[in-house]
Amino acid sequence: MTAEIVNLKQFRKQQARSDKEKQAEQNRITFGRTKSEKKLTTTLNDKASKALDDGHIEQPSTDK
Repeated sequence: MTAEIVNLKQFRKQQARSDKEKQAEQNRITFGRTKSEKKLTTTLNDKASKALDDGHIEQPSTDK
């Protein structure tokens, strides 16, 4: 009943590769949008901001 011998250097390299792949996958999700998707998001945000500003009621100033 002997344990499997593992080269720690190879294990660390394999672990680092795995971590980098996980980070790459997360970056693809976060930053991997097409130009049209970015434009659509910008347009929707601008439209929502304009709608919010249009509904704003300004208070009359009390300066005399």
